[in-house]
Amino acid sequence: QVQLVESGGGLVQPGGSLRLSCAASGNIFRINDMGWYRQAPGKQRELVAVISSGGRTNYVDSVKGRFTISRDNAKNTVYLQMNSLKPEDTAVYYCHAVAAIISSTLMKAYWGQGTQVTVSP
Repeated sequence: QVQLVESGGGLVQPGGSLRLSCAASGNIFRINDMGWYRQAPGKQRELVAVISSGGRTNYVDSVKGRFTISRDNAKNTVYLQMNSLKPEDTAVYYCHAVAAIISSTLMKAYWGQGTQVTVSP
């Protein structure tokens, strides 16, 4: 199996910055896309940003120009740099990865446990 462990969430004032990290571990054979989703209270989980193994990125419109996703393939880690944070960015942020384990070539989706980001004065 593959485990995803997030870190870096917390409380920040509007206009502030946070950096989320997510490290993948386990019997990893290959990781394709890695990304970040978020879920605010009473709302559906939404894709925030995704990055392919080759570095191609995609963002939801509401975070373009403020958030940057990156990854370190050698460390199986994905990052989300969040700048100019707004109260509407408040949510639980989940790491997501599509990966295959050593004993199988089948790609599966994995989720982290989530980390809370709160943007408030």
